[in-house]
Amino acid sequence: MATPFYVAPEQMMKDRAEYARKGIARGRTLVAAEYADGVVFVSENPSRSLHKTSEIYDRIGFAAVGRYNEFESMRVAGIRLADVKGYQYAREDVTAKALANAYSQALGAIFMGGEAKPYEVELLIAEVGHQSSDSSKLELYHILYDGSIVDEHDYVAIGGDTEPIEQALERRWQPELGRDAAVRVCVEALAEVAGRTIEAGALEVSGLDVTRPRRRFFRLRDEALLAAVTG
Repeated sequence: MATPFYVAPEQMMKDRAEYARKGIARGRTLVAAEYADGVVFVSENPSRSLHKTSEIYDRIGFAAVGRYNEFESMRVAGIRLADVKGYQYAREDVTAKALANAYSQALGAIFMGGEAKPYEVELLIAEVGHQSSDSSKLELYHILYDGSIVDEHDYVAIGGDTEPIEQALERRWQPELGRDAAVRVCVEALAEVAGRTIEAGALEVSGLDVTRPRRRFFRLRDEALLAAVTG
């Protein structure tokens, strides 16, 4: 009988991590930044229909980078999980932390060998408070391809070479920014690292606003997007 081919577990995990990182790095970076009433998501995305960001539930937003078909399946699964929990218990019981933990477990299982290859995705799950007075209650969770989960604050960049973008954000970001000012901070950071001007039409901008009635998610398009980017 032929001897099965052996790969050390450490080497296998290293190879899978490298594969996932390379796949994610081929896409464009997405930036999230807190502002006075919530959080904004900003990324280059010329598509008008294949979105990187979306609403998951009343107060919860989703953002992702990497392979579209993979993070889209994760988004749909998250919506279904949130709908079931909200129906069985109460809408207030659906939280970003619970969703982030579910995503973390799913990605971790896939990375450890549940699938032929690891998912080439990174996710952000954000939640704002129940009331407009809860503007300081913002939760932002970053889930990596291997299931690792990080509780982020102030701002974060995911996908690609994020370190120079986060350094650019550090120089620009300030507490209690307005929504449009936060959008401009993100766009300027992306443009600085890219070394070129990024037009409003090439951007996808969305976020969560605690002052909106019930459903907090918003998406900026056309004139509203242009006004936010140009100031």
